[in-house]
Amino acid sequence: MIQGIDYAAIAPPLILAAAALAVLLADAFDVPRRAVGLLSGGALAVAFGAVVALAAGDRRATFCLPDGLRSGGPRSCSYVTDDFTLLFQGLVLAAAVVVVLLSLEEITRSRLPAGEYHFLLLAAVVGALTLVAARDLVLLVVALETLSLPVFALVGLRRYDGAASEAALKLFLVSVVSAAVMLFGISLVYGATGAMHLDRIAPALDRLPSDLDPVAAVGVVLVLAGFGFKVAAVPFHFWAPDVYQGAPLPVAAFLSVVSKAAGFAGLAIVLALGFPAYAHVWGPLVAILAALTMTLGNLVALRQRTAIRLLAWSSVAQSGYMLAPLAVGTDHLSEAVAATAAYVALYAVMNLGAFAVVTGFARRRPAAPAGWDELDDYRGLARRSPALAAALAFFLICLAGLPPGVMGLFAKVVVFRATVAGGVTWLAVVMAVNTVIGLYYYLVWAARLFAPPAPAAEDPQVVPYEPAPGPAVRAAVAATAAGALVLSAAPQLVLQAVSTVG
Repeated sequence: MIQGIDYAAIAPPLILAAAALAVLLADAFDVPRRAVGLLSGGALAVAFGAVVALAAGDRRATFCLPDGLRSGGPRSCSYVTDDFTLLFQGLVLAAAVVVVLLSLEEITRSRLPAGEYHFLLLAAVVGALTLVAARDLVLLVVALETLSLPVFALVGLRRYDGAASEAALKLFLVSVVSAAVMLFGISLVYGATGAMHLDRIAPALDRLPSDLDPVAAVGVVLVLAGFGFKVAAVPFHFWAPDVYQGAPLPVAAFLSVVSKAAGFAGLAIVLALGFPAYAHVWGPLVAILAALTMTLGNLVALRQRTAIRLLAWSSVAQSGYMLAPLAVGTDHLSEAVAATAAYVALYAVMNLGAFAVVTGFARRRPAAPAGWDELDDYRGLARRSPALAAALAFFLICLAGLPPGVMGLFAKVVVFRATVAGGVTWLAVVMAVNTVIGLYYYLVWAARLFAPPAPAAEDPQVVPYEPAPGPAVRAAVAATAAGALVLSAAPQLVLQAVSTVG
């Protein structure tokens, strides 16, 4: 059987796969680090242009089963570029460009091999782009592992750093366990339905014999648990704080935004297209996961004294807000998926901005890697760099959901409304309480920026990473700040963009 391939549909991941090989070869021929970084960023920009071109056309699909294998209706396809796919592919590529900007100085400062770093980064982005387009369980798992395994290597790329090696090992073990759990769940779903394509699994589950119902239910729960590891939902979150702290800061930003966005896209695809018949099983579980995730993330974030661990626990809490709309089950499911997509898009801008500033002003203490900076180190930042302090304060206010950071408030209102509309009122109440808890630690950090410098700041044992951030980091901060300002002034742009993805 010879199958035709729509190369236009797979152009974005194909471009990046070719670029990944190119940067690896460029490094082998001693091409300067900056040139390798520019090649990586340029490939991401070209892939983003391909996404824009696809958005102007009709829905495309490839890797489809022959017509004869399905009587009536459209063919089942493994890779689909619809509005949902293109929205998340654009989000992933835009975020990856910011990560590349943050990485240019980190590679030099941490003595990382540029070719390997950019090869692994682009390979992970290829996995993310494929994941959001996958419409069968086999391609979904392959894409998920293509995203996960390069990130494990990126975390441990600082070979001289024991904390990075420990974080990489922890992430690797979690990835292996989550993959095994998900594969076992998929095997149960396949055994019960005899199908791998989501558009075939959904009707098969709907008419499943009663004796196979427990098998399918366990399979659905295990697939959900596998995604729980990927998006750092409680109780599968335990890897996130240590990995964020041990990884280079741009890699932590990648995990917090790009990896999380792709994970939530994959989860929404599986639940909405493959498992709607079992919403009575996964709906309550998602609600419980959401409540536990946002509550534990916020409560532990209150106790954090370092910037990166606070952002890590904040990211865990934010995962709870993203999960909340999906708890509605089949009721208003399309609106719930759109609400989660809107929150992910808005969160990406806010969180990337915060990571950009933290990357630029990471402080080093003797025998401690960069990025382990205390929150008190940020005291007086407004005097040393008013523009960047204002940017960080604005990002924190957005994450808290307070004016003038209207985009953060808008994101929470969208998921709150979707949760209430779906009838999960108790979860909406939990979300409201957690929003108030989150205000405290975001505002405490923001207040430190404008407070007088602490006496410890004059301690010669505290060595700031100076001079001020370079042009690449400043460009990343400026880009995310501009995005946050635009979306705070006109948050409806995101709502309009996600209105067709449900």
